[in-house]
Amino acid sequence: MAPFPSPLDPLIADLVGRCAFPASGTPLVCAVSGGADSLALLVLATAAGCEVTAVHVDHGLRPGSAAEADVVASAADRYGAGFRSERVVVADGSNLEARARAARFGVLGPDVATGHTSDDQAETVLANLLRGAGVDGLAGMRAGPRHPLLALRRAETVALCRQQGLEPVNDPSNEDPRFLRNRIRAELVPLCSELAGRDVVPVLARQAGLLAGDAEVLATVAALVDPTDAKAIAAAPEAVSRRAVRGWLTGDGAYPPALDAVERVLEVARGARRAAEVAGGARVARSGGRLSLTPPMRSTGDPTDTVGP
Repeated sequence: MAPFPSPLDPLIADLVGRCAFPASGTPLVCAVSGGADSLALLVLATAAGCEVTAVHVDHGLRPGSAAEADVVASAADRYGAGFRSERVVVADGSNLEARARAARFGVLGPDVATGHTSDDQAETVLANLLRGAGVDGLAGMRAGPRHPLLALRRAETVALCRQQGLEPVNDPSNEDPRFLRNRIRAELVPLCSELAGRDVVPVLARQAGLLAGDAEVLATVAALVDPTDAKAIAAAPEAVSRRAVRGWLTGDGAYPPALDAVERVLEVARGARRAAEVAGGARVARSGGRLSLTPPMRSTGDPTDTVGP
């Protein structure tokens, strides 16, 4: 078995140098399923000097899944990381991926680091494109401590596990054609690469980074617009007014509203109608040049159903 990863190891040094880990000594919760990407996350986070806690979540969706926690516990112990095991109950059925993801992040917490790579980023961009997402969705995942491996390729995490003598867990659900992401990975990405005559993963990842910058600019400008001021909303560029209204409607909800709800609010702001139903029983009305929302909208949808600017 390979020794504890040294930052002086050429492979480790190269990979860590391309990652976006927080400063050495920073506590970092890492989602570690036992797959190659998440095991690589554990190895590289410890090599970067983070105080790592590896968290394994068992969804109970297939026989023997609970035993995978032992693989993660062993790796955490080997690399001097803390370990925690969680179990969530997710029934098989429609929208399984989204429900499992929501349950998983419910126990992992909002600041957890994941092992998503450039390949995952490309798949996310394509999935969001197929769902009709706008700038935010096409920007994919944002680089940073929550997604520190986004500059790496999936083949590199596999190579790192091989170098370290780690045997990743094979999750058969990653090949289940019921799930859109799996078909994107197995069929759409190779087809796009064939048609483009080159590997499209770095192209899509680069585009996502550029659009993330555009999204930040739009968010900054939209924050200057009062979403309850009908005149200001009507006068603002449409991309800005949509974003301002979407943020207002979202409030403390988990997910932003669909585009048609935002458009109805814009119609009220522009005087095309006096009031409109938006979602979840909420109603937007215009009076004295101000917009009011009663009651505050509650997010009940799934992020994959959201279409926004």
